Amino acid sequence: MDIKKLQEFMELVGRLKHMKRTGWVHKNVSDPETIAGHMYRMAMLSFLVNNDENLDTVKIMQMSLIHDLAECIVGDITPHCGIPPDEKHKLEDEAMESICKLLGDRGLTILEMFREYEKQETPEAKYVKDLDRLDLIMQAYEYEKRDNIPGKLEEFFSSNDGKIEHPFIKKLASEITATRQALCSSSTSSK
Repeated sequence: MDIKKLQEFMELVGRLKHMKRTGWVHKNVSDPETIAGHMYRMAMLSFLVNNDENLDTVKIMQMSLIHDLAECIVGDITPHCGIPPDEKHKLEDEAMESICKLLGDRGLTILEMFREYEKQETPEAKYVKDLDRLDLIMQAYEYEKRDNIPGKLEEFFSSNDGKIEHPFIKKLASEITATRQALCSSSTSSK
């Protein structure tokens, strides 16, 4: 493996440790999470996969760690950025090709896994997408609670409403939403 290319890869990945997630920045959330922090929590959630489900836990963890890797080059593109979804996917795929070329043959595995996630055709890819949505609503709830702004980040909940398919993740999302609704209700009744 080419050490210079590996160093370049490490620098690109390192950017994600400092890049704030765009949605939180646009909502003026103080001290928002980074892209790397988001991917890390998703990877940790992969430990919750039930062994009886016939899902590849290692693949889910790996996919969680690479699903937003292209953002180290293109940034965190959200629907509010004004870039059409097909253009976003094209930019991210080109970025992933560049990133993966730095790793030689090992990069092919990462590129294939990224494309698998993007296509959303396998159970693992769908599970990771559900983890992505779960982490988003959990993070929104945490910010509302931390900053005492119940209900302020509603769009992050409503944009994911009914989209989580996996039964266990759906149950977790329902619990988070119920806890949040209780927080919102107690906040309005105390005013």
